[in-house]
Amino acid sequence: MAKLYFKYGVMGSSKSAQALITKFNYEERGMTVWLIKPSVDTRDGADIIRSRIGLSCPADVITPEINLKDAYHAKGKRDVIIADESQFFTPEQIDQLRELVDEEDLPVLCFGLRTDFLTHFFPGSRRLMELSDSVTEIKTVCSCGRKATVNARIDGQGMIVTQGSQVMLGGNDSYLAMCHQCWKETIAKQQK
Repeated sequence: MAKLYFKYGVMGSSKSAQALITKFNYEERGMTVWLIKPSVDTRDGADIIRSRIGLSCPADVITPEINLKDAYHAKGKRDVIIADESQFFTPEQIDQLRELVDEEDLPVLCFGLRTDFLTHFFPGSRRLMELSDSVTEIKTVCSCGRKATVNARIDGQGMIVTQGSQVMLGGNDSYLAMCHQCWKETIAKQQK
């Protein structure tokens, strides 16, 4: 019986690397994979999934208006769907992935962030938390050694940003994985 999986973690926790390794594992066993990513994620190229450790692979780009069930059927039967940056899919698209799991007995593995730089759910992540059969945290650590749970957005001077739009693409130059305690303490120090 197929499941909808949500594997989430903060920035730098190896989500994309794990998505690409999972793709490799399926293909090594002769299975077909539909690798997808949302169109908003253009950081490494419109149709490329790239991990920080250097793994990369082309992926189909999904715009917000695409119906994933229709796109899956147009693409042709696959053994699994692997989605990176799933937080950027619309809640309706997450519903469509859930329907594919149920109607096609198709495993769907979604990798992404749970929350933004202010610790608020992304709409796609909220829906994944509501609908997934399996929710797994991909862990990494804060510089203090505690588990990192916050995607701290930083400016050019390394100061934590506490205002702005929910979506801002960036890597190590724009985000820092922190534990909640260090995040709050750093913000408090900056405000003095």
